[in-house]
Amino acid sequence: MQYSFDGFTFTSDLFALKLRAEDDKVRRFSSSTVTMLAPLLFLLVFALVPHSFGAQLPNQNQAKEPPVAANGQPFPWDRMRLPKTVTPLHYDLSIHPNLTTLDFSGVVRIELDVHEDTSTVILHSKQLQISGALLMAPEGVKPLQVLEYPRFHQLALLSDSVLTKGRKYEVQLEFAANLSDSFHGFYKSSYRTSSGEVRVLASTQFEATFARGAFPCFDEPAFKANFTIRIVREPRHITISNMPKVSGGLLEDHFDTTVKMSTYLVAYIVSDFLSVSKTTKHGVEISVYAVPEKIDQTAFALDAAVKLLDFYDDYFDIPYPLPKQDLAAIPDFQSGAMENWGLTTYRETGLLFDPDRSSASDKLGITKVIAHELAHQWFGNLVTMEWWNDLWLNEGFAKFMEYISLDITYPELQVDDFFLGKCFEAMEVDSLSSSHPVSTPVENPTQIQEMFDDVSYDKGACILNMLRDFLTPEAFEIGIIRYLKRYSYQNTVNSHLWESLTNVSDVCVEWHSGDELDVRAIMDTWTLQEGFPLLTVEVRGREVRLSQERFLKTNDPSLTEGFLWQIPLTYMTSASSTIHRFLLKTKTGVLYLPEEVDWVKFNVDMSGYYMVHYAGDGWNSIIKVLQHNHTALTSNDRASLIQNVFQLVSVGKVRLDTALELSLYLSRETEIMAVTQGFGELVPLYKLMEKRDMAALENQMKGYIVDLFRGLIDRQEWTDSGSVSERVLRSYLLLFACVRKYPPCLNKATQLFNQWKDSDGNMSLPVDITMAVFITGAQTAEGWDFLFEKYRHSMQTSVRSRMKTAMAWSPRKDKLQWMMEQSLHGEVMKTQDLPDVVVSISKNPHGYKLAWDFLRAHWHTMIKKFDLGSSTISYLVTGVTNQYSTTEMLDEIRSFFGSLTEETGSEMRCIQQTYETIEDNIRWMDKNLPLLQQHENCTGLYNQSMLHQK
Repeated sequence: MQYSFDGFTFTSDLFALKLRAEDDKVRRFSSSTVTMLAPLLFLLVFALVPHSFGAQLPNQNQAKEPPVAANGQPFPWDRMRLPKTVTPLHYDLSIHPNLTTLDFSGVVRIELDVHEDTSTVILHSKQLQISGALLMAPEGVKPLQVLEYPRFHQLALLSDSVLTKGRKYEVQLEFAANLSDSFHGFYKSSYRTSSGEVRVLASTQFEATFARGAFPCFDEPAFKANFTIRIVREPRHITISNMPKVSGGLLEDHFDTTVKMSTYLVAYIVSDFLSVSKTTKHGVEISVYAVPEKIDQTAFALDAAVKLLDFYDDYFDIPYPLPKQDLAAIPDFQSGAMENWGLTTYRETGLLFDPDRSSASDKLGITKVIAHELAHQWFGNLVTMEWWNDLWLNEGFAKFMEYISLDITYPELQVDDFFLGKCFEAMEVDSLSSSHPVSTPVENPTQIQEMFDDVSYDKGACILNMLRDFLTPEAFEIGIIRYLKRYSYQNTVNSHLWESLTNVSDVCVEWHSGDELDVRAIMDTWTLQEGFPLLTVEVRGREVRLSQERFLKTNDPSLTEGFLWQIPLTYMTSASSTIHRFLLKTKTGVLYLPEEVDWVKFNVDMSGYYMVHYAGDGWNSIIKVLQHNHTALTSNDRASLIQNVFQLVSVGKVRLDTALELSLYLSRETEIMAVTQGFGELVPLYKLMEKRDMAALENQMKGYIVDLFRGLIDRQEWTDSGSVSERVLRSYLLLFACVRKYPPCLNKATQLFNQWKDSDGNMSLPVDITMAVFITGAQTAEGWDFLFEKYRHSMQTSVRSRMKTAMAWSPRKDKLQWMMEQSLHGEVMKTQDLPDVVVSISKNPHGYKLAWDFLRAHWHTMIKKFDLGSSTISYLVTGVTNQYSTTEMLDEIRSFFGSLTEETGSEMRCIQQTYETIEDNIRWMDKNLPLLQQHENCTGLYNQSMLHQK
């Protein structure tokens, strides 16, 4: 799954789109680093499992009291996980949805394999009315007694006779329910045509634990089975599902039987969609479905899907096993996309592309989402994790393969420029004590939902990238192909992957001579403990002393004890561009250089998931090379140095003035990753001041940042020319400059907005500069109203997204409040966009308190709509709160979340993350504010430093 929030999220004064996710929470979704995704550019600017390899959760998977069924009888099973006495082999599922009464009924017949003698079958059902249950046995058809246990979403089917080990039986259940009014299960969606008519459709979203809300089933990933689906529909509708239709009448469609797969991958849609199709070179039919008036925005996605499915078919050396692959753009969709086998589903912004209206970032984001979901057809669908504790085996791989696939199939998108941002994003949450291991025990649905976060997706991708660099790309590819072939149609755990990657290449001599390479021993240190290492480097002549510790933002040093990683170190020096390698297995180590050098840079290109602190005179040496010859280091190296030094300020390893001195070189920087990371570290500084009403100091810091990037901003053209990275950077810089009211930018954007408005919106604006123009226009009431009218009538998803984001930056509080209320209501602005709107307004200097008050007031509605533990709720909580830096606001936030019960979210990890983030902000301000106040004028500091460098 790909998590996403449409449009831009205001992070600091900029806007970020995170495809959470799914990106697959963001959704995550972290809001404190630099990242980039559709529909435009963005930068992220700010901004509880105990430590132990065998960390255990409280025994929540077992009922505290003997379970009692809904009818008062004893329920025969007391655990949340299903027993393995019987397993499903085949589901015959008939569904009859009614899009007028908004309900559905159905019959499911499940073929069972019995592994132990039993008279009870336990399976899942959530809010379904069960009207009949039968056992089909060799002796004949018998009724089954049905008991329901809603707390664990379970049904017990009780038989008068014993189901015998080794034999096969069938159970048949009739059921009915309302279409869900959330975004999961079998749910209602709708859209408005250009003439104002509202049309209704029904679609599914079953990951992680929502298939049980659509039909009775064994709703755990290891219970793989085949599915044969029939759907009753009205003549005006079409239906699509995982497999092609084998027959279809006027009122009912029959679909071919699926391959063996997990319940969360089942999908079906009843709609009036239209489609376009092509065939891959391997003979797979690809179709893209969308609402009729947007079908002309599907050509790019269709071509991308054909190209990417062919790439994966060849790369994995395993043919795609289905005859077709559909991609459907759903008008109401909570995450970014979903990898249902043979029928992937997407937000409209994640699939629809208008060549005349969509930006370079839109193209980048859409292509990445499609690459992610199609990678899942192998990683996740063909080979599936045994249980949700190893979700990263699905999501980390799919996130990683986005970059591997696009680097080859779409080199013009320059995806390598954006991968590093995912690692920074993961580190933001992984530097908190509330983080969790990549592989961590989970049991209940809320805990499972919480696994869809930056750790599973982004950290998972980053440690795979580190391992690929360690083993060599060639050996890594051999190993993952071995893994996929060995475990096709099966379920896996971490160790299966490590075994497949062992003995694929003789790399141990280069890394650590004398030792046998043990991939599992290395990678267990990265997946079974939370956090990541800080490597401290001290150079003394030719001797390089190394030590590692956990990087943790805390004032409790004891929390960093007991951690040890096997770190694949890379380094280069001023004497040679050769990359040297060393596997550090111990707490400390020593390297000897062949000669003394001016500087050494560890973690080359930041291919490793760790930070580096240069002790002694190390940072001064780095600052000198950046000031005098910054291109001696790659842009990724420069971006990682910016991120590392500012993050080290927050843990007291480096003084703030050292970090600011390093940042001065940015006045000569032109590469997107380093520039956006510079913004990502500097902008949060004035956002913290903003929340303390420190206007003078805040404005000084804003002036410092504008001065730093003034030259680069002035060189930007107001066109759509250049490479993808150049275009994304242009959008970013002009947006920042206009928000900061930099006169040349503000004047140009105001002129263009007025011309566009005078043309009644018909004038063609360069796509990459529309965000800067719209946000400038939205500053007046008249401009805001004009934007809203255009938003209401536009059929271009990416244009609507940019307009919505611009409107959320209004200085008028009544407009901001109205936007949140309308998004909650869901008619003028869709409820799927509510999190994006609320978080965007929380980054608006005029709206941050409004957003917090709105979140509190509508908390219970939002957790019902978006589901407890979801990446969406986490994104809302952290996005709205992560810039506060006062004890008064911390107390207010603690008071609200402390008043919740477990059922309303009190145990969610994102709440603990929120407390930690604000505590870190408070510590940062208390420590560094005096230093900032010493420099009465930050701009003056910049000018003096520039003069000194010259």
